[in-house]
Amino acid sequence: MTGIYIHVPFCKRKCPYCDFYSVCRPELYEDYTQAVCRNIEAFKGRDIKCDTIYFGGGTPSVLSAEQVDRIIDTAGKCFDLCQPEITLEANPSSVDREKMSGWRKAGVTRLSFGVQSANDRELGFLGRLHDFSQAKSAVETAAQVGFRHISCDIMLGVKGQTLESLWDSIESITALPVDHISAYMLKIEKGTAFDCDEMRNAVADDDMLCDMYLQTVGQLASKGFLQYEISNFAKEGGKSRHNLKYWHGEEYIGIGPSAHSFFDNERYYCKSDVEEFISDKVQSMVVLEDDPDKAEEYVMLGLRLTEGIDIGKAEELGGKELGENIRKKAALFQKQGLCVVEKGILRLTPAGFLASNSIIGELLW
Repeated sequence: MTGIYIHVPFCKRKCPYCDFYSVCRPELYEDYTQAVCRNIEAFKGRDIKCDTIYFGGGTPSVLSAEQVDRIIDTAGKCFDLCQPEITLEANPSSVDREKMSGWRKAGVTRLSFGVQSANDRELGFLGRLHDFSQAKSAVETAAQVGFRHISCDIMLGVKGQTLESLWDSIESITALPVDHISAYMLKIEKGTAFDCDEMRNAVADDDMLCDMYLQTVGQLASKGFLQYEISNFAKEGGKSRHNLKYWHGEEYIGIGPSAHSFFDNERYYCKSDVEEFISDKVQSMVVLEDDPDKAEEYVMLGLRLTEGIDIGKAEELGGKELGENIRKKAALFQKQGLCVVEKGILRLTPAGFLASNSIIGELLW
C-alpha cells in the first residue's frame, strides 16, 4: 500500500543544526492547510490504497487540531485508507493537552517528539525551545490522552555530551511511556547556523560518536528497544510502519514544499517554496528519476535495516556479477565483524552500520 508524507514547513524558531526546509510564518498556516487539502483532492478517483500518513517537518505540531483534522478528513475522502498509522512529529514546546486530545480525535495514532536530550545544557546548545521537564510532561500527557504509540528523538555527539550524560538521557527518556526511539548522530549540515569551524571543533569527533552509538544500541536493547534500522529502535509493536515503506522500497506520495515522492515508478519532489506551494493549484513536481535502479535501491535501502537483504534477490535484480561481488565482499566484511551472512541473508552489525556507506559502496561497485 501507498504511504502519504505531508511536509509541514513551519517552525517557531529554526534549530541551528537543522537543514530541513522550514520558515517562521504563522500567518501562512491556514493557507498552507488549504493547499494541502487541494493537493490531496487532486488524487481523488484514482483508487489509491493507503495505510500510513506522516506529518513531518518543520514542526507539524504548530498546526491546530482542527487543521490536522481537516487534512486527515480530506485524505479519507480521496484515498482508500486501510487502518492507517497516522504519525505527527511534535515539539514539546508547541503542544498542550487540548491540542493533543484534538489530534487523537482527528485520527492521529502516533506522536513523535523531538526531545533530543534529558540534559538542559545540551538542549540549550541545540537551540531547543523546551527543557526536559517540559518534554517529560508532554510525553506523559500524550499517554494520558490515549496515545499508545509515542516516539522520542535522541541526539548523539552534542557539544559537552559524554558517555555518562548520554547514558543518563537514555535512562530518563526510556523511563517515559514510549515504545520507539530514534537516535541520530549530530552532523554539521552545509548552510546551517552550525556550519563553521568553531562548531565542528566543539562537537564529538568520529571516535567518540562511534562509542556513543554502540553504547546507545546496547543500552536501548537492555530496555527492550530492539534496533530495526540504523537509527531506529522499538519495543514490540512499536516500529514506524511509514518509515519502513522508505526502506522496503514501497510507494509514497509527498505533499508540501520540499516533500519527496516515489510513485508510479518515479522519484520526484516539490520545490522548497511555501508561497509557491500555496499559490499553485497543484504543486509543481521535479522528477529526479523516472526509472530507478531497482538492484541498487534494494541494497542501499535494505542494508539500513537489521533484517538485511536477500543476496539471491539482489542477484535477480542486478545480475550474476552483482551477486558474486556481494558474496565475495560480504565474506571479507563478516571476518571484520561488520556483517553477518546466514542462509543467504546479509545483515550489517551495529559496527557495520557505522561504516554502512563504505560497505554499500563496496558491495555495489
